Amino acid sequence: MEELMRLKAAAREQGGGDYLTWNDIQASVDQVNLTVQEEHERIAAIGLINEALDEGDAMKTLAMLQNPSAKLTDVDPSVAQHYHDKLLEARREKAHETQDPSAVLWLDEIQDGVLRANQDTQEAIQFAQSIQDINRAVDSGEASQTLAALRNSGAGLYGVTSECARTYQDDLTSIKQEKKKEGDNGSEWVKHWVKGGHNYYYNLQTNEGTWVEPEGFLQNNTQLNKDDIQSVVSGVTTAYNREQLWLANETLITKLQARCRGYMVRNGQKERMNFLISQDPAVTSIQAHWKGYKQRKKFKDRKQYLKDHSEDAVKIQSMVRMHQARKKYKDRLKYFQDHMNDVVKIQAFIRANKARDDYKTLTSAEDPPMAVVRKFVHLLDHSDQDFQEELELMRLREEVVTNIRSNQQLENDLNLMDIKIGLLVKNKITLQEVVSHSKKLTKKNKGQLSNMMMMNKQRGGLKALSKEKRVKLEAYQFLFYLLQTNPTYLAKLIFQMPQNRSTKFMDSVIFTLYNYASNQREEYLLLKLFKTALQEEIKLKVDQMKEIVTGNPTVIKMVVSFHRGARGQNALRQILAPVIKDIMEDKTLNIKTDPVDIYKSWVNQMETQTGEASKLPYDVTPEQAMAHDEVRTRLEASIKNMKTITDKFLSAIVVSVDKIPYGMRFISKVLKDTLHEKFPDATEDELLKIVGNLLYYRYMNPAIVAPDAFDIIEVSAGGQLTTEQRRNLGSVAKMLQHAASNKMFLGDNAHLNPINEYLSASYLKFRRFFLAACDVPSLEDKFNVDQYSDLVTVTKPVIYISIGEIINTHTLLLDHQDAIAPEHNDPIHELLEDLGEVPTVESLIGENPLPPNDPGKELMGKTEVSLTLANKFDVPGEANTEMDAKTLLLNTKRLIVDVIRFQPGETLTEILDSAASPEQEVEYQRAMQRRAIRDAKTPEKMKQVQPVVDDSLTLLGKKEKIRSNLQRLAELGKVHPENRYQDLINDIAKDIRNQRRYRQRRKAELVRLQQTNTALNSKSAFYNVQIDSYNQYIKTCMDNLASKGKLSKKPGDNKTKKSKQVSQKYTAARLHEKGVLIAIEDLQPNQFKNVIFEISPSQSVGVFDVKAKLMGVHLETLQLEYQDLLQLQYEGVAVMKLFDRATINVNLLIFLLNKKFYGK
Repeated sequence: MEELMRLKAAAREQGGGDYLTWNDIQASVDQVNLTVQEEHERIAAIGLINEALDEGDAMKTLAMLQNPSAKLTDVDPSVAQHYHDKLLEARREKAHETQDPSAVLWLDEIQDGVLRANQDTQEAIQFAQSIQDINRAVDSGEASQTLAALRNSGAGLYGVTSECARTYQDDLTSIKQEKKKEGDNGSEWVKHWVKGGHNYYYNLQTNEGTWVEPEGFLQNNTQLNKDDIQSVVSGVTTAYNREQLWLANETLITKLQARCRGYMVRNGQKERMNFLISQDPAVTSIQAHWKGYKQRKKFKDRKQYLKDHSEDAVKIQSMVRMHQARKKYKDRLKYFQDHMNDVVKIQAFIRANKARDDYKTLTSAEDPPMAVVRKFVHLLDHSDQDFQEELELMRLREEVVTNIRSNQQLENDLNLMDIKIGLLVKNKITLQEVVSHSKKLTKKNKGQLSNMMMMNKQRGGLKALSKEKRVKLEAYQFLFYLLQTNPTYLAKLIFQMPQNRSTKFMDSVIFTLYNYASNQREEYLLLKLFKTALQEEIKLKVDQMKEIVTGNPTVIKMVVSFHRGARGQNALRQILAPVIKDIMEDKTLNIKTDPVDIYKSWVNQMETQTGEASKLPYDVTPEQAMAHDEVRTRLEASIKNMKTITDKFLSAIVVSVDKIPYGMRFISKVLKDTLHEKFPDATEDELLKIVGNLLYYRYMNPAIVAPDAFDIIEVSAGGQLTTEQRRNLGSVAKMLQHAASNKMFLGDNAHLNPINEYLSASYLKFRRFFLAACDVPSLEDKFNVDQYSDLVTVTKPVIYISIGEIINTHTLLLDHQDAIAPEHNDPIHELLEDLGEVPTVESLIGENPLPPNDPGKELMGKTEVSLTLANKFDVPGEANTEMDAKTLLLNTKRLIVDVIRFQPGETLTEILDSAASPEQEVEYQRAMQRRAIRDAKTPEKMKQVQPVVDDSLTLLGKKEKIRSNLQRLAELGKVHPENRYQDLINDIAKDIRNQRRYRQRRKAELVRLQQTNTALNSKSAFYNVQIDSYNQYIKTCMDNLASKGKLSKKPGDNKTKKSKQVSQKYTAARLHEKGVLIAIEDLQPNQFKNVIFEISPSQSVGVFDVKAKLMGVHLETLQLEYQDLLQLQYEGVAVMKLFDRATINVNLLIFLLNKKFYGK
């Protein structure tokens, strides 16, 4: 019935109607009958299974389980016995739970029993295999393998600990050996008692098991079973845990035992004490009598013994006294050893005081004694640290020069980039040119500039390994040494050239020649050049003092430009940065001194606040503006603010005399003294105004007006000062300028008359400042330089100069040699004669000649080379018979230093007259050998041109040489024998003091160069930020043009549409009508219709391919660059030639290209 109802509902849902067909009803009846029949058969099968269980026949039970009517799954014939046992257990459990002895198993219970029997079989086989693995591991003797087998989950063992692996192995091996002693029965079977209380039989050979006991079963008597294994594991683990427990509580056990023993000892001691206390009188009496007897007997025996051994007693006493004295000495020695640090400090203190006294004598005594000079003469030697510092100094100088050149080149390229971007905005050049310059800019880095300094020696350049090139190189080194050390040549050469060319020459060659004053020597020489050139300029070109102020003197401009470099910039930053930052951070500060500006600002403010047009006139004169009280009030407030800010600047400036670079102060002094010499009637105030024009107006004022341009303040890329900030700084700079020149506000600035009194007072402060600035030591005293400096320095001077600068200098010297050196015997004429004609760039580099207009020639000229300068005209040595007195004096001093170090004496004559001992001679020879080894390790750049003295001489030979030199010096009047040549000893003492000062200056110079290098790197980083900003701007421009279809497609982008980029074809006649084509050679205008020009954009931006055809025949193709057309237009060129025949109107061609390809 239920089946029919279901069919009817399904038919209704499918839209078949409300009635079932006969076939549907018959099919339903058949299906139900079949289902009922299957259920009856399954019930019958379940009954048969229960009957088989009752019979106790496992095979019959298996047959019933395999009955298809029962529909049981996973029945395995090999597990028949276990199926029978498990089903019987399940039926007994069910009968026990239901309290029904006749309970039978149902289908699901039978199926569950089958599955559990299968699972038991799997677990039993795993268990048997795990036990077999343990036996194998034990037999192998590997504790780790046994531990892994014991830990196998199939074995069902518990309490396994990895720390006991070895013990498990040993105990299990012992048990197994005990079993083997009884003999091996050779059985293949073992029986295991498994979960559920069943026996499982496992074959050791086949690794298979069964629940049925095999025929003739015999248990293998050598295999360990689970009970044996678990017993060992449990015992070992328990013992281990117990041991760990005792170890963990060892301290507590020890304390317990100690307290028990203490208690027992205290009880025994207490009992004994109670007994002795009770017997105290008797004990005391017995002890007294016994002690008295013993003491008397001992005294008598000792007395008799001493009488019998009186001689031995004397010996012992002497030995004891000796031991006591020795012990006292050892104790004293040990005391010193225990206080060794204190002893060393005391000795060091005493030695230091003695050394200080000796050095004070060396530095302050008029005639330092020989003994004192001998103590410090070792300071004249050059240590490894001296060489290392000199090498570091050379490296830093080279790096600083490279950085300076790199930054200068970078700055020039950035300025050019500014111009190109500006022209881009005005459509003067193409975007492609800006982009190409940007790529060029980013490739110019210090690495490339540094690489340019490395010349290929194999290419035959200036530094090639050939005699001819070596002579040329040395000639240039001699020439530039003479130019560097004798400023007269360059000073005269500067004024032989036009001013524009001399400025370029100074910026490139002169600063390069002096390595941008990167060390003390070169700064001294550069300032010496400035001094000579300034004196020369004032002598030749200044007729009135005011020309220094109104004109633009070349040397003054060069001095200011140089001292605005790293060190001068740091000084300006230290002096001005704090007060400038105060002005910039004060957002309310607004200094206006023009009455008209104040008036307009006031009117605008009123209109903004009221919202109504002011009735006051907008355009007024200063007098009309000053008629308003509000304008006067605001002007007074501005003047008050300006005085306050100016006071801050003035205070910062006048107290900063010591911060101003020495070079600026020295040139100020030279300027003042030279003007006073040429204009003796000039007053001091007039001279100080000129000094003020240099120190304040030219050096400081630009940094105040534009602090961002001179790196006084940090400004991010793209950032700039506001208009108000620039106006405030400009007003303060104007005030300071008037105060420095003592110039009052008059005429148009009459409204600022109240400030004139303040300006007068400020001028007095400036006057004291200028006087203090001119109070500087001479160059020689400041840098401690004399005529011997280049002869005693460790390293030779090295400059880094480009090939183009060498050729330029050579050319200028040849052109003006008669003007700079009128005397024919002047050394520079000899050097120029040695050099001969001016070489080409290619010959100095070692490249093949290039055409005159080849762009590679300019790049070659920028290749840099290092020149190690040397003096050709002052080479010491015995072969030079005309050795002057100064060189002879220097050689003699070096010989004396070598002698007095090894031979003592109170005076030089005493040392020379006394003979040296063999030990002194040996010590001298060792020192000379060490010097030779050290000289061999000295880098080539740091060696002298020639040795000053000959170290191959013996001590006696040097003394003979000294006597000979002293005789010659005495004849020349350089030394005096009557004071035992104390003058020479005084000179040596002075050299020792100078050597110390040189080392101090070198350390200071290292620090200064490191700071300069850091500042240059920071500046380079700032320029790189600007480059990034420019690149971003260019990228934006390119993106904008690309979005408008103005850029040609990229190579390889075949899917990009050429919007407005298709080829344009014109007949010559059509171009002639448009005015683009003017004429074609050898072709009449009526034939222009036969000529076709096809213009198409190439894949490079701004480049067009122009094809010419005559009557359909292709003639020629050329590439036309848009930026070249714009350059011609910019230069005013109206017509140009195409294909060397067609005359084209440049402006109309540009218009045509803009219209057709750029949409302009």
